[in-house]
Amino acid sequence: AGIAQAASIAEPWHGQPLWWLQLGSLAVFVWLLDESGPSYKRGALLGWTFATAWLGATYWWMYISLHTYGGLPAPLAAIAVFMLGALLALYYAAVCGFFKLCWPSPLVHWSIRAIVFAALWLLAELARGNWFTGLPWGAGGYAWVDGPLAWLAPLAGVYAMTFAATLVAAWIGSGVSARGWGIALVFVIAVCVIAFAVGRTPLPSYTRSAGTLEVSLLQGNIPQSEKFQPNSGIPAALAWYSDQLQTAPGDLVVAPETAIPLLPRHLPPGYLDTIAAHFAAGQQAALIGIPLVSRQGSDGGYTNSVIGFAPGRDAAYRYDKHHLVPFGEFVPPLFKWFTRMMNIPLGDFDRGGVGQPSFAWKGQLLAPNICYEDLFGEELGQRFADPASAPTIFVNVSNIAWFGDSLAIDQHLQLSRMRALEFQRPMIRATNTGATAIVDHRGRVLQELPRQTRGVLTGIVEGRSGNTPYADWVSRFGLWPFWAFALLLPMLVALGFRRKR
Repeated sequence: AGIAQAASIAEPWHGQPLWWLQLGSLAVFVWLLDESGPSYKRGALLGWTFATAWLGATYWWMYISLHTYGGLPAPLAAIAVFMLGALLALYYAAVCGFFKLCWPSPLVHWSIRAIVFAALWLLAELARGNWFTGLPWGAGGYAWVDGPLAWLAPLAGVYAMTFAATLVAAWIGSGVSARGWGIALVFVIAVCVIAFAVGRTPLPSYTRSAGTLEVSLLQGNIPQSEKFQPNSGIPAALAWYSDQLQTAPGDLVVAPETAIPLLPRHLPPGYLDTIAAHFAAGQQAALIGIPLVSRQGSDGGYTNSVIGFAPGRDAAYRYDKHHLVPFGEFVPPLFKWFTRMMNIPLGDFDRGGVGQPSFAWKGQLLAPNICYEDLFGEELGQRFADPASAPTIFVNVSNIAWFGDSLAIDQHLQLSRMRALEFQRPMIRATNTGATAIVDHRGRVLQELPRQTRGVLTGIVEGRSGNTPYADWVSRFGLWPFWAFALLLPMLVALGFRRKR
């Protein structure tokens, strides 16, 4: 069931999300949990086993970055991936054990227990996504980006979708345990009818058109094994990106994360000046991924950044990545020994601030985000606090070559699609090896380059203005409403049950 949960985010044959598989896998788990008896220890073990299988099967591609490109011995790389899943699974073990301890099945009606379980599961998802830098990759809600719960995204975001999906799954699983297959069949039929009806109904629009922009998205396909090599990947990247930046036809040209893989002071003389001069004198603008010296004043520090060039600007635009990847972009305390065993260049960045200004060009406000920053909708939402300066287009620049030609590419595309749904903003993606794509404000992939190829994707993107309900409240309150709901609902149910006794 845990492995099926992982496959539901991006199935392994075409990389598409399968909402019904997510629902079924979690329903099976809830049924197993209900049938396991009143032991909280057994409940915790079941929760840990399910989540370890789910998260391990979701993150398995980290093995490629650790072993193939990081140089970590294969057994240690496999153990590291397993340990990551096993450690994060402790959140789910804790809530399942607590659930069995406080709400044993004979004492509370199964429908109420299902609601409590969904709230506790949400609590575990919030903890995984926010504590210790946070890694909410693979959350259940992402399986519904094309499903009947997609209408919830612009109202309340992916966490609300995760709660709703968990609630339906818990009702099915608990219903089977409590009353047999009849009640589950009723729920399944109801879900199918609702899915059919919602699928034929257009999603409501909370935003309006802000005009269009022609974009050219560059995909260099520089092999990760060569990307930072001075005699192969570096000269190839510098030559190809310099040529394409100056010849691509779009109003906006976007190059991926660390497309230019050197700090400016290490570049050939005049390299960056030539590119800047081209855009200063023309009718185009560019956003380019490049490492930069930190502006925080740290000794020898640097940032994973995007620079922007456009006519009429006195200085280049700059965006510094805020949400860094543990071990890949910064080293957590006490783990220097672990990273010394790997060969990962540019592995200890300084972080930028939250809600940095957008890049203004031809009536659009372009909001860069780097790599897996599009995983954190609550952080992107900080840019919507003032609707007048809210971005009209999201721009993701990534280098997923660290994970080879794996499901990481498909999973990451689903993340971008979810952010497009939540904010009803298009997301344009320029990546090293894929998925380089144009995603519209309804989360639909309009155009995409073939993966693991070198090319330029040119197309029209429609910017959007106006805030969705989710953008309005998440920019003010962050995720605190979800934390309050996930903590208070089980407490209220527990108090009500005690009063009845």
